[in-house]
Amino acid sequence: MTNIDYTPFTARTGVAALGIWMREQGIWDMVEQYVAIRQKTVKHTPEEKLLDALINILSGGERVVEVNTRVRSDEGLQRAFGRKRCADQSGVSRTLDCCKEDNVDQLRTAMVEIYRAQSQGYRHDYKEYQVLDVDMTGLLAGRQAEGATKGYFSRQKGRRGRQLGRVTATLYDEVVYQKLYDGKVQLDQCLQELVTAASDVLELERDGRRAHTVVRVDGGGGRDTDINWLLDEGYVLLAKAHNWQRCHKKADTVDTWLFDLKEAGREAGWVTEPHPYNDSTRQVVVRKAKANGEWQLSLLITNLPATTLFELAGLPVCEHPTPEELLWAFVYAYDKRSGGIETSFRQSKLGLRIHKRNKRRFAAQAMLVLLAELAQNLLVWFRRRLARWISKWRDFGIKRFLRDVLTIPGRIILDSNATVRGCVFDERQPSAAHLAKAALGLFSNDLTLSLRKI
Repeated sequence: MTNIDYTPFTARTGVAALGIWMREQGIWDMVEQYVAIRQKTVKHTPEEKLLDALINILSGGERVVEVNTRVRSDEGLQRAFGRKRCADQSGVSRTLDCCKEDNVDQLRTAMVEIYRAQSQGYRHDYKEYQVLDVDMTGLLAGRQAEGATKGYFSRQKGRRGRQLGRVTATLYDEVVYQKLYDGKVQLDQCLQELVTAASDVLELERDGRRAHTVVRVDGGGGRDTDINWLLDEGYVLLAKAHNWQRCHKKADTVDTWLFDLKEAGREAGWVTEPHPYNDSTRQVVVRKAKANGEWQLSLLITNLPATTLFELAGLPVCEHPTPEELLWAFVYAYDKRSGGIETSFRQSKLGLRIHKRNKRRFAAQAMLVLLAELAQNLLVWFRRRLARWISKWRDFGIKRFLRDVLTIPGRIILDSNATVRGCVFDERQPSAAHLAKAALGLFSNDLTLSLRKI
């Protein structure tokens, strides 16, 4: 048996356990296989410095400068991810600045391979519907940042920044694809590109998968050209129309307005004269009273079958639903979008702080965004595996999972060859015993996992 040499302290034993699992899966090996940054190697390769940036993100670092305090000073954490030492934050920053567009494409290619190897979204059984939510969020940046222009930023009128487009596999909380754009780009300008890229990742062109893939978008992706394109491509649609004038016209065709029992002041009704698209659709107008007494109108569009609307809405499936039951299943199925893509963005910002890390060069920022995407998916996959033993963790958001489960002080057990042999969790932490139990089930038997006061 190999003798144990020493046990360096780490403030984040749970993140270290994620690093051990990540190495067992060979995830970073795929990144090193595809990414080749043209930069001179002195002590650390460019790919190693990218790994340091990823560890910093997983450790809660808001900015690259925190590599020094969160990663470089934590030897146990470095060892868990396979690093003997950590680069200085200035070196990590210079490596990001050296990245070109082809490096962004290389990292994205690696992430496609990682996603296909690890995700549930790629393995989805298309006997049931896959749900893809598509949307954009603003990332504020300074005036000198490349691609930072004035555009739409929620509650930030007149500010500059970039836009991040994202496609999520909502049933699994996974980010399928995302891309950074300049500040003027909105969803109607990139929806087709985002959906096409996500289709390539998931290989939706195979075996009629598109016919069992729901694309859910808000009004930004609700222009006629986009809706007709999605229908022509064979997707199933759940969308809000972009045209506000049409909303008012279609509201006049509603015969009966029904009150929403879940949300006061909201009503909905079937459109009796639906707008003609390239395929037959159901259409509903939803209206809500504003403070000034006027109505805020939305026109919702779908070609989903009735039973699927009930499933997406989280309601018991009705074999023969009444028009009223079907209407509210339709409306509530669209409402679930807020628990999909909008929650995904909130988790990225609150848990991984993607809006805090800004680089002047566009390619450098795109690399940081992709590293944060990888971090988010890693956390989702790791959480899902641990939840086999501790089921309550399945419902934890990214921020809570990092804070309550992964940020546990402890020690990393190393042998005389500096090989990781296990972890010691601080038994005084509330989640330590649960994490040790789950890790025992997850990892191979040659790892030592124990509890004691640190």
